[in-house]
Amino acid sequence: MRLPQDCWIINGVICTQDSKRRVLRAHLKIENGKIVEITSRKPRKLARDQKIIDASGLTILPGFVQAHVHLCQTLFRNMADDLELLDWLSKRIWVMEAAHTAETLHTSAMLGIHELLSSGTTCILDMGTVRHTEAIFEAVRESGIRASVGKCLMDHPGTCPASLREPTRDALTEAVSLFKEWNGRENDRIRVSYAPRFVISCTEQLLIEVTRLSAEQDALIHTHASENLKEIQMVKKLVHCENVEYLHQLGMTSPRLVLAHCVWLKPNEKNILARSGTHVVHCPSSNMKLASGLAHVPDLRARGINVALGADGAPCNNNLDMFREMRMAALIHKPSSGPKAMRAQEVLDMATRDGAQALGWSADIGSIEIGKKADLIALDLNTPTNTLPRGCETDGEAIASSVVYSSNPSHVRWTMVDGRIVFKNGTVSGLSTRALMERVHHAHRTIAKKQSP
Repeated sequence: MRLPQDCWIINGVICTQDSKRRVLRAHLKIENGKIVEITSRKPRKLARDQKIIDASGLTILPGFVQAHVHLCQTLFRNMADDLELLDWLSKRIWVMEAAHTAETLHTSAMLGIHELLSSGTTCILDMGTVRHTEAIFEAVRESGIRASVGKCLMDHPGTCPASLREPTRDALTEAVSLFKEWNGRENDRIRVSYAPRFVISCTEQLLIEVTRLSAEQDALIHTHASENLKEIQMVKKLVHCENVEYLHQLGMTSPRLVLAHCVWLKPNEKNILARSGTHVVHCPSSNMKLASGLAHVPDLRARGINVALGADGAPCNNNLDMFREMRMAALIHKPSSGPKAMRAQEVLDMATRDGAQALGWSADIGSIEIGKKADLIALDLNTPTNTLPRGCETDGEAIASSVVYSSNPSHVRWTMVDGRIVFKNGTVSGLSTRALMERVHHAHRTIAKKQSP
């Protein structure tokens, strides 16, 4: 485990994202990976082992939290365009996922993590594929990103491709084994969730058992729901009710459940989500690209449902860039809900505080406060392409506008997780970009060869 280094971050503008959304000209003291002091007084005496990071001219924010990602699919970027969800899965994604080896999966995860860290995302909820999930955990461990990862569960004999279907007991046994092996590792930087793919791919027996395990182990359940109209038709044919109604009948809806998409929800399903504390993840770019539709996020938020953000997978986006998701989320709802719908501050909350809440990590991340983990990003908001108006350097509304509407990965100067710099000056710590791309090209050849008849 890489130990965090004690340090001071000085001279920055701190966009705390705390309950009052305070913005401060201040200095941060970090010890053992946690924020222990926020002060306007510049430190004078330093211990020998303390490092100083000068953040002059930079705005410090809590790292972004993406609550729905598929690292296993990063290798498939630009290889599954112009298809609706079920065709996209059956004709392209499931075929390629089945071709993964442990080595290609590790490479895919590292490729995705490189993009995430370099664009300000410090924490993810990831759904793996069916096999070789330990390779994703190894990539998370090596890279320094914070993640909750779940082995994808697919056991339905009538709907799953044979290449990815597993016997129910085998799938659950491996998922439990991964939980015991990895949950809480690396100073609690790694957690394990349960990831049944969606209702269509899972037997009722599996979903009931996942619900029991989640309650016993206080573990997240991460799945897809109500993304596509054809998917919903299949769900009705299989279980004779709507997605959320069915999951509620099984006892799954709770603050431990994270549902990706939720584009096509009936009023009763929205009521269930609100009453149960179930979380929703808005994936605007993915929903647009797969022609799935627009989740009614302003309505969900008005009902008190916690809504986080996620890029989904690289082949349905085709990026893992939270800046793009924030801008898209802020814009697409205005034509139908009015110009004040999805204000920049609301969207920034979704990318930080609300994501941390969805992942059950809000005690540690999502805002910059004493006692929380030092998962931070430094942005330069004074460039030709993104300039804060003079005098607005500590104006929270102006900063939120700049981040959500104008920022992109080129404005990220460094990324910190657990008190350690994991990205700086275009480089992910400990990872040679050239070597990574060589591995990527080799992995592409391996997967193409395995798909060949």
